[in-house]
Amino acid sequence: MTTKDDDFAKKLTGYLDSGTSNLKAGTAYRLQLARQQALARVAEPKRAYAPQAAHALASPGSGTGGGASFWASGKLWLGILLIAAASIGFQQWQAYQQMKDIEDTDAAILSSDLPIDAYLDRGFHNWLTSDSD
Repeated sequence: MTTKDDDFAKKLTGYLDSGTSNLKAGTAYRLQLARQQALARVAEPKRAYAPQAAHALASPGSGTGGGASFWASGKLWLGILLIAAASIGFQQWQAYQQMKDIEDTDAAILSSDLPIDAYLDRGFHNWLTSDSD
């Protein structure tokens, strides 16, 4: 620490000590115990979680520690359901578009200026069936 930090710490300690002079003895004792516990936690070395991480990576299934939790996940099934619904919806949309194209073609043929005999001609019917395939 720099000298500024040391001066600040001394002033702060003085203010805190003057504030605790009016406390009951039991309260001051509990505060002292809490301070000691906090300092002990700060002084403890950090625990390494490497054994648990290595076990999770070595386990079969997903990286969550087991295969059952992966398949039991609601998010997974929701994703599968959304993909299936999108696929079915796209297929239905394509079928609707094909039907719409056929209707437009039929309407164009029927609204054209061909005489009624042309529609009754067997060759015209064969041409329509071979052209639409």
